[in-house]
Amino acid sequence: MNTLNTIQIKGHINLKCFRADGSLRWEVDTHNLITSAGKAQLALLAGDATATPFTYLAVGTSNAAPAIGQTALSAEIVDSGLARAASTVSRVTTTVTNDTLRLNTTWSVSGSKTVEEVGVFNASSAGTMLGRALTTSKSVVSGETLQGRYDVAFA
Repeated sequence: MNTLNTIQIKGHINLKCFRADGSLRWEVDTHNLITSAGKAQLALLAGDATATPFTYLAVGTSNAAPAIGQTALSAEIVDSGLARAASTVSRVTTTVTNDTLRLNTTWSVSGSKTVEEVGVFNASSAGTMLGRALTTSKSVVSGETLQGRYDVAFA
């Protein structure tokens, strides 16, 4: 096999929680698992102009281990200002120009939750999950802001 033509898909998530005064409360920076369904949807995007791109981030409360066959977060949060949200989408450079999809999302927290997982999706509900990562137990409370940045590098 010619390794010069090998493409690896790598997901990376960064979550930051800011207090109401704007100061950083905590930060998580971790890699994620790209799911089988996510890889299949990426292949479809390459050849089908009607395919739905990945533009949503979601957080959840489950610390169940990520698995390649997962199609959804284990316990997605749908309240407290933390429901799945549309992201600002861009491309950035990791290895070659524009080889990385970047999703940025900001949630305004209106309740108390413990965030344990994060995922990227191609729909505002249901849809295909591209990847999932665990955050460890990270609490958020009303008045805080949660910022998510999800990078998918094709390198």
